[in-house]
Amino acid sequence: MKMQTYPLKSISIEEAKQKQFKLVDVVTRHFRGDEILSCGDLGVVKGINKPCYTKKVEEALADFFDVEKALLVRGAGTGALRFGFMSFLKPGDQLLVHDAPIYPTSKTTLESMGILPVYADFHHHEEMKTAIAKHPKLKGALIQHTRQKIDDHYDLAETIKIIRSANPALVIITDDNYAAMKVDKIGAQMEADLSAFSLFKLLGPEGVGIMLGKNELLEKIEKLNYSGGSQVQGYEALESLRGLIYAPVMLAIQASVNDQLVHELNSGTVQGVKRAYLANAQSKVLLVEFTKPIAEEVLHHANELGAAPNPVGAESKYEFAPMFYRVSGTFLSADPALAKKMIRINPLRSGVETILRILKISIRQATEQLHATHSREDTI
Repeated sequence: MKMQTYPLKSISIEEAKQKQFKLVDVVTRHFRGDEILSCGDLGVVKGINKPCYTKKVEEALADFFDVEKALLVRGAGTGALRFGFMSFLKPGDQLLVHDAPIYPTSKTTLESMGILPVYADFHHHEEMKTAIAKHPKLKGALIQHTRQKIDDHYDLAETIKIIRSANPALVIITDDNYAAMKVDKIGAQMEADLSAFSLFKLLGPEGVGIMLGKNELLEKIEKLNYSGGSQVQGYEALESLRGLIYAPVMLAIQASVNDQLVHELNSGTVQGVKRAYLANAQSKVLLVEFTKPIAEEVLHHANELGAAPNPVGAESKYEFAPMFYRVSGTFLSADPALAKKMIRINPLRSGVETILRILKISIRQATEQLHATHSREDTI
């Protein structure tokens, strides 16, 4: 039976160019030319309790994303989500989540905070409404913009609308990691209260995350992060901004390569490939299913041929070689059998020809290895 996937719709290269142009235009409205060419300031400036350049970058990004407030935080996407939860949840509170494996770092945060998840299938609106009605102590909802299971296909804007209609008092936070700057809008641009994602995944510096949304919630986090060591410094803020400038076009090119690859592989270009799919797992990647259980061996040989075997920040500034790696932990939780028959490929900065070459050689070597193993077993 053919597997069905529902990847998020990527913006086109032309649309990505317009995002780049808009962000540059916004920056010129918030910075003088000489400020853009600087490395920013340090410390906690009197009156704002953070570097001046960090505040200016936050104001520019709030303007770009059309939200009330933006806040740069430490801890990348995980830290941004953690602070987001802290802005409206206390130990023992209930949080509505999709009936699927919660992203591991979010799960760890919720467990450590003593937050009780209430599960509902976000594909079924009546089930969501029933769950909300049955749990009057619910404080909010977490929606992951990308997919948690292979067959996830809920629409983010529609899901937010359903939750709002069932209980307008619930705080809605969206995990926009792997979606921001790839799609048209993030959660906070669709009436969610908060959006959180990593800027390290968008060519920014290590450990910097961003929260966007309602001023009331983000001011609470700002007060918690009063110490100098908690602040994102001016040079980190400017580096984050520079990364965002280049991210949309780069990611649109990456999406275009993915589209070409899925067409090539499903046309029978590479022997040993049963089927290829596009999926958000978690980043938008190519899922390659093999005719034989050779996934682990293919990954070994692909590494020898120059493909990255694991992520650094999953699309960070350090990652440019194509990445051949195992299916995501959340997908494996839903179907452990995928480990033997399927891999993920993220083109990153590479082209179609490079990926096809590495894949063909890796499959051939893995198949020869499998045959050799079977031959030895037959002679015993």
